[in-house]
Amino acid sequence: MSVTAFLTDSTLCIGCKACEVACKEWNHVSEDGYDWSGYSYDNTSALGASTWRHVKFIEETPVPGLGGNASEQTSWGFSSDVCKHCEVAGCLEACPTGAIVRTEFGGVFIQPDVCNGCAYCVVACPFGVVAKNHGDGRAFKCTFCYDRQKVGLAPACATTCPTESIKFGEISQLRGEAQQRIQVLRQRGLEDATLYDATHTSVGGIHAMFIVRGDVRAYNLPPNPEVPTRYLKKGWMSAAIAAGLLLGGTVLAFLTQPATDAR
Repeated sequence: MSVTAFLTDSTLCIGCKACEVACKEWNHVSEDGYDWSGYSYDNTSALGASTWRHVKFIEETPVPGLGGNASEQTSWGFSSDVCKHCEVAGCLEACPTGAIVRTEFGGVFIQPDVCNGCAYCVVACPFGVVAKNHGDGRAFKCTFCYDRQKVGLAPACATTCPTESIKFGEISQLRGEAQQRIQVLRQRGLEDATLYDATHTSVGGIHAMFIVRGDVRAYNLPPNPEVPTRYLKKGWMSAAIAAGLLLGGTVLAFLTQPATDAR
């Protein structure tokens, strides 16, 4: 069984949100409402319990004569965000019930019938992806279309993308394609094109990689995501030292206490 991944190329995304619609339709995810967010033309705003794919609108300060994918500066761009399905998944490590599992395809899957709504996974996700459904209290995120992959189909979002901005396939092959694509972009003058993969962090790499331009933070991608559980050892050691000092202080107080006169 091959380990699969997404490769989202923001330089090809046209902001049509077809991936959002396909995700909702296939997974029977509820609508988000039609409130005006004020963030450009983006009315879904962010990933959440009812938004498993989110097309972010990136607007920069306009420069006369530059626009679109101009090599000097991108003034208007889009990128389809999704759960990263981390190699070292904070949500999976934090889950106390075993509701979150690693599938045979490498994705991170939340079993809704096992989730107890504790929300440990919500705070443990370094990308802020996992969210609680306030209706029933359970946590939800992208399933990596696990049901489709089991029968040999690609995820709905990748299938419906009209520009092939979202690619799906074997992870090592996609990493190779990403490097080739970046070389092409840089030859065309887009020197700020980079691959976001997070292999240099405690996350250990992701199964949803992104080709972006400029500062990755504009795409809601942290430069150095960290799995919270990596700090457990330091936290427990600090707690043990504090407890030891408290115990030592208590014993010392008893030993140095002056004897009382029995008369």
